Amino acid sequence: MWVVPAIEAPQTNELLEDLKWRGLVAQSTAEPELVAALNEGRLRLYCGFDPTAASLHVGNLVPLLTLRRFQNAGHRPIALVGGATGLIGDPSGRSTERSLNSDEIVADWVERIRGQVSSFVELVGPDAAEVVSNLDWTQQLTAIDFLRDVGKHFSVNVMLSKDSVKNRLNDAGISYTEFSYMLLQSYDYLELYRRHECRLQIGGSDQWGNITAGLDLIRRVEGSDGASAHALTVPLVTKSDGTKFGKTAGGAIWLDPELTTPYAFYQFWLNTDDRDVESFLRYFSMKPRTELEPIFAEHAQAPHRRTAQRALATELTTLVHGEQECSQVAAAGAALFSGGDLSSIAESTVAAALASAPSASWQQPDATAWPTVVDLLVDAGLSESRGAARRTIKEGGAYLNNTRVEDEGAIATEAELLHARWWLVRRGKKSFASVELIR
Repeated sequence: MWVVPAIEAPQTNELLEDLKWRGLVAQSTAEPELVAALNEGRLRLYCGFDPTAASLHVGNLVPLLTLRRFQNAGHRPIALVGGATGLIGDPSGRSTERSLNSDEIVADWVERIRGQVSSFVELVGPDAAEVVSNLDWTQQLTAIDFLRDVGKHFSVNVMLSKDSVKNRLNDAGISYTEFSYMLLQSYDYLELYRRHECRLQIGGSDQWGNITAGLDLIRRVEGSDGASAHALTVPLVTKSDGTKFGKTAGGAIWLDPELTTPYAFYQFWLNTDDRDVESFLRYFSMKPRTELEPIFAEHAQAPHRRTAQRALATELTTLVHGEQECSQVAAAGAALFSGGDLSSIAESTVAAALASAPSASWQQPDATAWPTVVDLLVDAGLSESRGAARRTIKEGGAYLNNTRVEDEGAIATEAELLHARWWLVRRGKKSFASVELIR
């Protein structure tokens, strides 16, 4: 009797399936081989972060958190900080040449970013991550060695076909310096392959050309053994309204609290468009699917409650700035917009919260003089005249530090100053401003 041979079911990998569900797989090399490598056990992988500024920004969170997802699944990530490539400049996604920074500036940024990436992965334990700089293996290379040992494996014709180069040639042109960036990144993968048995590189989808060039280099140099190397890219985050993700009127949203305050960071996520919040939760949240899907359902039923936005803002602010700071900034936002108590909130947080509100100042003529609430309403632009301010008070629509003012002659005293600096005045539910005391 003839028996139909059993068809072996294709292998799957839980981590890879989760990444797909989150929309975090933009491109990858042959999936069956990648699945097999992931299923074999503890895979070494890396992602590079160039020091193009003193801090990483929210766009860097996607690859950073992807490294963490791999570590949580039992793999060992390497975060590479581009001490060498940061001196050159990546042409990917740029229409013009980067300005070169000094060795000293780049070295300072490397250390800052090394500290930031270290906070997103575990550096101890059986699946401990490593943080390295590619300057460690690049600085001792001579130009002749680099051209002979690396450059000879690259076809100029192939390099010209890569989007990062082709787009620049069709626009402002490209220098030999930035044209060589692909070789340096490729060499990074080769060195990590040799030094750490690294078998997977991840990065943004704009890095696909550079990453696959690294794969080609490994396979040319290592022969058949190089077939064990893989590549995976994550998408570049976009917004539904067409505006650039991670940018506000004040500029980029940085991870460094000195560049973007925790309050502004929290508000950035809290103000996420309803059309984007589900995809952003998939990209950025470390919560499992079973915890995210109820949030999605609630958001679909009652988007006005902004449950999804609060979940996103709370998780990301806690992750980047800590639980205590997140509680402070959330309380500050609630106090400003919902009439809560501001007195117990740290001065730096109050300052950051008030920075987004209309403001005015009041010059104290002498130590005994204090303004009326009417003065503050007019000075802050909440009332067009003193008469209008008095009517607002009479009608019960004026507030000082979220407390309703009932006396038209009420004085704003020193005791009512927030951190001895500000009065918060409000007309109605939504029109508010800060007035700073100038002594």
